[in-house]
Amino acid sequence: MTDLDLSRAWLVDPAKGREGPGEVVVRDGVLEAVTWLEGADAEGIDDRGVVVAPGFIDLHAHFREPGNEDAETIASGLAAAAHGGFTTVCLMPNTTPALDDPGVLAAVRAATAASGSPVRVLAYGAVTAGRDGETLAALGELADAGVIGFSDDGAPVASPSLMRNALAYAGGLGLAVVDHAEDSTQTASAEANDGFVATVLGLRGWPAAAEDAAVARDLAILAEVVRDVPAVRLHLTHLSTAGSLDLVRRAKAASLPVTCDVTPHHFALTDEWVAGARRWAWEATNDPWGDGVITAAPFASSLRVNPPLRAPSDAAACREALLDGTADAIATDHAPHTQVDKEVEFGLAANGMSGIETALGVLLAAVDAGLIPLMRAIGALTTGPAAVVGRRFVDRPVGLFEGSPADLVVFDRAESWAVTPDALLSKGKNSPLLGRSLPGRVLATVAGGRLAWSAF
Repeated sequence: MTDLDLSRAWLVDPAKGREGPGEVVVRDGVLEAVTWLEGADAEGIDDRGVVVAPGFIDLHAHFREPGNEDAETIASGLAAAAHGGFTTVCLMPNTTPALDDPGVLAAVRAATAASGSPVRVLAYGAVTAGRDGETLAALGELADAGVIGFSDDGAPVASPSLMRNALAYAGGLGLAVVDHAEDSTQTASAEANDGFVATVLGLRGWPAAAEDAAVARDLAILAEVVRDVPAVRLHLTHLSTAGSLDLVRRAKAASLPVTCDVTPHHFALTDEWVAGARRWAWEATNDPWGDGVITAAPFASSLRVNPPLRAPSDAAACREALLDGTADAIATDHAPHTQVDKEVEFGLAANGMSGIETALGVLLAAVDAGLIPLMRAIGALTTGPAAVVGRRFVDRPVGLFEGSPADLVVFDRAESWAVTPDALLSKGKNSPLLGRSLPGRVLATVAGGRLAWSAF
């Protein structure tokens, strides 16, 4: 178990709605003392130095085991998570075989135990058997085994009748359905966001309407099901368009039981990166080919993601959704791939980027730009996702609570770190941020009282 003495740091505790200068003492893995400093004791301490916050929770990650261990194992994924400041990860069920059976969940738990990592692993079960979209999986058996919800992520639940039945059944079990919102009839063979960049590059367009239509359908079904199953819950993951987020905003105003998340890459990058731009979304203009904008080769396959990187207005909508609470959480959608699957023609590359280690740095870039307050940023990585998962599964206190097992991350905003293949602990090196420096070096991650990562 871990002992730490962290003095003259900036503490951020979204659970208490408080941040400021303070000191933290951890003894034998327990958060023994949290002291908030005031007056002369607090002089010279600000939020630009060492920050102590609750450990992060990732609502959406792919660790590939079982079935594709060349891309990631649970052990390598957990090492990467700890490096990124995450103490809890929620794994998607698109493994091989799919996590549609309690036996697969048992294998995931065995691999987690064998890794020796203190980072907690939670897992979703598949909505449909084999994730083939034909029949419901054994949701009751999966719930009894301990899944935290159901998703066919990597693919949507395409059938409205299956979605209706899944929501009702899962609601009866007290669990959420997590949907990848995509109308696949509009995205067949699509390669990049439908717009000016895709047109100039000769890529097949991926319309925003495909996401908007899927969200509208899910919300309409939810409104029907909730009348008969009050405990029903829908979570929409990695939303990326202004239209879909506005639909969720209105649904929440109408008291529908819906939550959603956005990813760092969708609020910080845009489709102009596919053309070779490397500026943040908030720096983008309507001229992707303006003087000095293109600084890299086009068609980097690390930028092929689902949903695709969108226009600057959509990225701004993702940030606005975080600010006004429409988006409950930030989720990484960490999707490591092998070189074989990624280093091919852009349109043939597997969808997804490795992002669990760079999420904090990308978020802090937005904080540094004055777009998101630090408290809200940390809340979207901690209390927000904890509320989505629910206290039933998040059994560690999400906050700086004295007497509880230490579950926290320590990072230095004054330090940056270079994103290189060697610096990434994930097997997946498919990140468009390679070669870039990001703010916020993680110094230590403590999960459940045990040291999960240390920079020293």
